Amino acid sequence: MTAKLKRVPEGTTATFERHYKHSVEKVWSYLTDNDLLPEWFSELRVKELRTGGSMVFDMQDGNLIEMRISECKPASVLEYSWGEDKVRFELAAEPEGCRLLLIETIGTLTDHTPKDLAGWHVCLDVIEELLDGVVFQERKRVWEQQYKTYIALVEGFRQS
Repeated sequence: MTAKLKRVPEGTTATFERHYKHSVEKVWSYLTDNDLLPEWFSELRVKELRTGGSMVFDMQDGNLIEMRISECKPASVLEYSWGEDKVRFELAAEPEGCRLLLIETIGTLTDHTPKDLAGWHVCLDVIEELLDGVVFQERKRVWEQQYKTYIALVEGFRQS
């Protein structure tokens, strides 16, 4: 499901909603366990999982970027800086499993925004496949398709 864009005082939010047929705890582990993170986001690691702690992004060129965790409630909320922006994961139990919201708050929409949104979209798809015990195929091809979708979404949103 494509993210929904909304204007907010801080700029724009992009909200992704997913419903997984797995427990909150299992989904949380994919967001926070350094053994599972590389399966869906190879550059991302948890340094210290707590409010005021940090996530680390490996630029793959020898540089590591620390991203401050602004809110961490185990098996419920994880929010951290993402460059000048922030990402927030919210988990809630449902009868069939778990609802995940990924809310990216974007200060300024740029030409790079559709790339990031397509990336998050594919990451959430990969998490679902991993939870279901399936290896995600053709990640690059799927990203390219989603990138086109998000270019159109962002352009339409800018013009509205």
